[in-house]
Amino acid sequence: MGQAAPQVVTQRPHRDPCVDADLMRRLSYWNRRRLPPRAPSCERRTELEHNHKLTLLEGEVLEAVQGVIAARASEAPHDENGFADWFEALERSGPGQGDALFPWLAEHATYQEMRWFIEQEVAGEAGFDDLVALTQIKLPERPKLELARNYWDEMGRGNAEGMHGPMLGRLAGALDITAEIDTTLAPPLALNVTMIGLAANRRYAFHAVGALGVIELTAPGRARLVAAGLRRLGLPPAERRYFDLHATLDVRHSEAWVHEVIRPLVAEDGARARCIAEGALMRLVCGQRCFDAYRTHLWGGDGVAPPS
Repeated sequence: MGQAAPQVVTQRPHRDPCVDADLMRRLSYWNRRRLPPRAPSCERRTELEHNHKLTLLEGEVLEAVQGVIAARASEAPHDENGFADWFEALERSGPGQGDALFPWLAEHATYQEMRWFIEQEVAGEAGFDDLVALTQIKLPERPKLELARNYWDEMGRGNAEGMHGPMLGRLAGALDITAEIDTTLAPPLALNVTMIGLAANRRYAFHAVGALGVIELTAPGRARLVAAGLRRLGLPPAERRYFDLHATLDVRHSEAWVHEVIRPLVAEDGARARCIAEGALMRLVCGQRCFDAYRTHLWGGDGVAPPS
């Protein structure tokens, strides 16, 4: 008898889970349910089984984003000085930096266009204060102290009026924004899922350090341009305070993050550089995808700015 013909195994084409809007919404609703405090439930086993399934999906998202930037992250130096220089250079050369969207928001966006942009940003906001609180658990003393100082600033140094999260909430209220998950694009939801996933899973703790640090590094320039657009559109200082504040405060935060968090972590163990680099690039590439999606929505299919 002749040999049986070999079976042909057809692999399904790889699909980036971050562009799956239904999956991103499912994970976003899960995060909204699992993170707030609540009383114990008699459905403990069912809840744990559900969380297990969603945790696996969250892991697939993180690994997909990680895969996109792995090659570039592998180029990061593993010595303290070299890595600090590499990290700080991301402000100029990282994914999404210098995007044309932000000068356009500053100079040309209408009220409704700016409102839509803020709505997407609010939906993608994971809460920097809570992310810092999750990330600092069991870190070495010197980085932990800097995260504590950063957290104290985020919390308005004990003054409710100075808390950063509610500042953004006041802007959303002024613009009559509800930031519904079902009306948010996939990329800002993927950004939210990625940031929470990095901070909430201890295997990604050093990735979270990189992701949070690169926000401090790169946010001031964008915040300054958004603030300028809000000012042009007539929003008063109290309502645009979130962006005005982050245009300046994050510069100081970034310097402290590099010197008090990243440098000592890498000096103690050079292998951490790869994780920190991956986290920084994961955050930046998620942001870049948001900017691409925003331009496509606001400017049309080719993402080219309309004539001014």
